[in-house]
Amino acid sequence: MYQVLYRKWRSPTFSDVVGQDHVTTTLKRALATGRLGHAYLFTGPRGTGKTSCARILAKAVNCVTPEGGEPCNKCELCRGIDNGSVLDVIEIDAASNNGVDNIRDLRDETNFTPSQGTYRVYIIDEVHMLSAGAFNALLKTLEEPPSYVIFILATTEVHKLPATVLSRCQRFDFHRIHAEDIAGRLLHVAKQEGFLLEADAAMLIARVADGAMRDALSLLDRCRVEASEDGITAEYVAKCLGMADRRYLFELTDAALSGDIAGCLEIIHRLYQDACDMERLCEELLRHLRNLLVLLTVKTPRDFIVVTDEDFALYQMQAAKTSAPQLLQWMELLEKTSGSLKRSTDRRMEMELGLIRLASSQAAPVQAAMPQPAPVTKPKPPVQKSVESPAPESVQTSGPDRFFAEWDEVLQRLQNENPALAGILAGSSAVSRGDFILIKCENPAFPAFIKQNIHASGLKEMIYQITDRKVRLGIFRPSDAAAPQATAPPQADPLARLQENYESNI
Repeated sequence: MYQVLYRKWRSPTFSDVVGQDHVTTTLKRALATGRLGHAYLFTGPRGTGKTSCARILAKAVNCVTPEGGEPCNKCELCRGIDNGSVLDVIEIDAASNNGVDNIRDLRDETNFTPSQGTYRVYIIDEVHMLSAGAFNALLKTLEEPPSYVIFILATTEVHKLPATVLSRCQRFDFHRIHAEDIAGRLLHVAKQEGFLLEADAAMLIARVADGAMRDALSLLDRCRVEASEDGITAEYVAKCLGMADRRYLFELTDAALSGDIAGCLEIIHRLYQDACDMERLCEELLRHLRNLLVLLTVKTPRDFIVVTDEDFALYQMQAAKTSAPQLLQWMELLEKTSGSLKRSTDRRMEMELGLIRLASSQAAPVQAAMPQPAPVTKPKPPVQKSVESPAPESVQTSGPDRFFAEWDEVLQRLQNENPALAGILAGSSAVSRGDFILIKCENPAFPAFIKQNIHASGLKEMIYQITDRKVRLGIFRPSDAAAPQATAPPQADPLARLQENYESNI
């Protein structure tokens, strides 16, 4: 029967455990000197070697011929513990055996001396799942067990354990394993198993595993199933795991930095067609921005960013195009998008909206820095000045144009009902002319967006709800508004000239 890699390559000795030298060195020294504790607590993230070390410790204390604190893995007891035939080592899953009765049965069993080995070893995995009553039933035995009993408790959530339990155990904290160490182990496993694994692919799997060796081996097993004869490449890993590779992350960031909303949407479309998971893409893009932020803020960023040399050079070039405050703003926007993705039924749309917000936040300051059109100078008749509120300077007015005062309310409602259009219209203004609302928006994506019927109809309906007016939409053209008025006869109807000066009836 085929055995999955994380079971087949479980560490048989302390020296084989990757990335936990601070734990294994102490345990080997205790075993070599005979200074064993009666209760140990192994805590840390999943897949970092807690259960493996517990089993190695159980073998080492019962091994007939230990070698410097290591089990020999050759004697009958070591082999029996590995295959589960030795009854002196008992593993308990506290997630499914968490009641008082289970612990009472365990406590009664401790009265029996070992049948084969020197010690009876109880390994209680996920110990934080025990009930309050079960913890209380365990306390006395945990404090003063028989001389031949050793308890090893393992948990990923040490904060859920009572202080009375913590004080009775020797605690060992397991750390997340460095990506380089995981990649090295994966390359070793691939070589022993007889298949080709590229170094970049191993590093990509290690990065996705997030410090968990078990997760990394499971991912390698998954990629191995359909790998070609050429071996496992980074591109194949990215496709197999449904995640964006580095190229897409750089492309997305470049498009957002340039305010290219259409480019962002095209990249999302390609990724979606390739079955890329949108939630994973958001996480990867957040990690990508974090790497850029590290480059801009840390003196030795190479120590903090686990990528290939080629990718690091790309990071350096892209970091030069942005700033730390902008990256922080983008990361906050993506965090909100990540929360929305978990609740949304249309994850593609949520990811698109998130990138539109990123690109729009970049486009706004760039557009604001552009020179504004010069105000139109007209001869003023010798009459008293109007007491009406003047339109803002950003809006060119001429003839019967009036500032559309309800526009701010329209933008506020759009934030909830059409966030994509709201992002496009950020910083815009509008004027009213007859039955037309003429929108002045300097975002280059606005003309394409507003010409889509779904956006135009929704905007008209919203204006109707606020003003009780049925309007037509147009795009304000300051350059056209500044044209000499002599081009139209004085008696012409102002609305008749609308088609000449504005793009209308969207």
